[in-house]
Amino acid sequence: REQSQRGKWDYELKAVYIIGILNFTFNDTDEDYFHHEVKLVDLYTHKVFYDKLTFIYLEMPKFNKKEDELDSMFDKWLFVLRNLSSLFERPRALQNRVFDRLFETAEIAKFNPKELGEYWESLKNFRDWYSVMSTQLKKGHEEGLKEGLEKGLQEGLEKGLQEGLEKGLQKGLEKGIQEGLEQGRREECFRNAKKMKQAGIASDVIAQVTGLSMEEIASL
Repeated sequence: REQSQRGKWDYELKAVYIIGILNFTFNDTDEDYFHHEVKLVDLYTHKVFYDKLTFIYLEMPKFNKKEDELDSMFDKWLFVLRNLSSLFERPRALQNRVFDRLFETAEIAKFNPKELGEYWESLKNFRDWYSVMSTQLKKGHEEGLKEGLEKGLQEGLEKGLQEGLEKGLQKGLEKGIQEGLEQGRREECFRNAKKMKQAGIASDVIAQVTGLSMEEIASL
């Protein structure tokens, strides 16, 4: 129903999967058979009645592979789902980048209410300052570009009258733009770092946002 569209629509539905991760077993007759895929079947024809609806059930108590026995990505996912609550550190077999977000989320999930509140407040402050920095850097880039163009044009005109207008302009523009951009960016970084420090933001967060060293931040 949620796939329906307004206006013209050809009723072409995408497949729907219902996945049940079970902490119990249906039966103990086959210890190796724990991954069930169930579809609607017409009892008269014994054929699949509708191939876009699939029920997947995983009997987790039957999955007992050890870390050194994980052969596929499917095995690794089942292993982490089966053992996540008892893991003290991230296993070597689960170092794939695909698991990064899972373990980060798991770390946050075990925060107590106070730690969770502090985490969201810190994340909000980081995002606010990142937004401010992005705006200020863009402004600094524009001002630096303008200053660099003016300085480069002036140097190019003064030097290029004798050596050639084209050569002087090119060299002056390149040097002026580079110096102006760098100077504008550094000054803006220091201004914003000082504001963030006054606001009580941690020095390591300020360093991450501004790119300044810890020594430069400490000197503000």
